[in-house]
Amino acid sequence: MPSVLAVCLVHQLIADSGYNGVTAIDKRAADGAVKVTRYGLRGDVQADRKHHGGLEQALYVYGEDDAAFWAEQLGRDLPAGWFGENLRVEGIDPTQARVGERWRIGDGPGAFEIEATDPRTPCATFARWVGGPESKGWVKRFADEGRLGAYFRVLKNGSVSAGDRVEVVHVPEDAPTLLEVFRA
Repeated sequence: MPSVLAVCLVHQLIADSGYNGVTAIDKRAADGAVKVTRYGLRGDVQADRKHHGGLEQALYVYGEDDAAFWAEQLGRDLPAGWFGENLRVEGIDPTQARVGERWRIGDGPGAFEIEATDPRTPCATFARWVGGPESKGWVKRFADEGRLGAYFRVLKNGSVSAGDRVEVVHVPEDAPTLLEVFRA
């Protein structure tokens, strides 16, 4: 059964030479339940809503299988939040979600619903975050591998905790996957 491994919030804003002068990519796993609203997780920050956030990209979701792949490739531990993700999930591949695909996360009155909107487009800020010799060519390498993760809009507010189940509740049959959108 697909589930949420970690719920990640900004740890600190970091000075960055990019567009805004700061980045909120440094996310860490939170303890306990976190409220989910139409702009994402309460307590999180989207430093650049023009390119990474807002209503259409309220949550960034990344798969554990992809994180494990990159940990092996880079030869280091990549804890939940390292990719700047809000939710680290297992048992489901966010990049293979179809545009408009809907997920329900959690059970009971706190369950919330999200809808897939966009693939992540790797950027120079992400490359600087990777650091070291891997940062050179990182954007192309990450894009070529196609292990992108997905952005979702929030359709129904709720709350989320590590361990919550993820259920696909709607898949538009003729919609492209987020990876197909990225590759187009």
